[in-house]
Amino acid sequence: MSAAPLYILGIDTSCDDTGVGIVELTAGGVQVRANRIWTQAVHAQYGGVMPELASREHVERIDAVMGDALAEAGLKVSDIGAVAATSGPGLVGALLVGLMYGKGLAQALDVPFFAAHHLEGHIFAAASEDNLQAPYLALVVSGGHTHLFDVPEEGRYVLVGATRDDAAGEAFDKIARLSGLGYPGGPAIAEAALRGNPDAVPFKEPLQGQKAFEFSFSGLKTAALLAHKAGAAPEDLAASFQKAAVHVLVKTTRRAAEAYGRRTVVVSGGVAANTALREAFARTDLRVVFPGKGLNTDNGAMIALAGAAALRAGRAPSSLAAGATAYAPLANG
Repeated sequence: MSAAPLYILGIDTSCDDTGVGIVELTAGGVQVRANRIWTQAVHAQYGGVMPELASREHVERIDAVMGDALAEAGLKVSDIGAVAATSGPGLVGALLVGLMYGKGLAQALDVPFFAAHHLEGHIFAAASEDNLQAPYLALVVSGGHTHLFDVPEEGRYVLVGATRDDAAGEAFDKIARLSGLGYPGGPAIAEAALRGNPDAVPFKEPLQGQKAFEFSFSGLKTAALLAHKAGAAPEDLAASFQKAAVHVLVKTTRRAAEAYGRRTVVVSGGVAANTALREAFARTDLRVVFPGKGLNTDNGAMIALAGAAALRAGRAPSSLAAGATAYAPLANG
């Protein structure tokens, strides 16, 4: 590519965060220049995301968030050389806000547009930290996803395992709500766990003895409900659940790494910000790469990074007819 930098703007409105990010792509690599996120507080009163309210708030906020991202990067909108926006998976109404905004911006600027996969964005959020090259394993663990992929080569994803029921982050949210700890559940559980006894509530390990690499959190959720009814303190319940969830995530990933012969693992998504999870992976013999600051949760910079990867790989831009989809498997290998 030319020596002149190319600025790529990424948009993510897949759920309840309005994210706009900008990355700078040069022959030497890619660098995040801006990452602005508007986190919607309206959902806290419901203990979960209300899709219609999320869509409305994206419409109201996206202009301002883009303006903030351009200001952070020190750029004008005319400096943008490509646009990427999440097309799925996610809440369709919410996705459409960012997708249509991104298409309109790309068309107005006459620059390439890329419809990005949300999970691929999460993976690139971590992989870009060390300019990581395949092969590696990728664990995407968030409020809506718990997926484990083998990445044997750039752009190729083989699904190794996934949750049979709740995503890990969803379980954190539900148990935090059950315990009266607040929303979102991930930070609330992590904070309460610091004051609790991780051995107070004995959780049974899900799918113990399995030969596959699947996850399940519904049993932990049910056990938490029973413990709560039995009078377990919220802090003890938080600490014990966090210990059990972290254990199964790390154990299953380690087994998969051994089976696939991978020494490097990317861990991304909102739950990747959990300190106990990071510390547990640090105690393994794996090279584990996490996203940089601000790139764990849903954000626009990770989508801009996915757009940069598409450009570097020589992928053709997406059609402006590309639509939003709630269910979009990433596996293609």
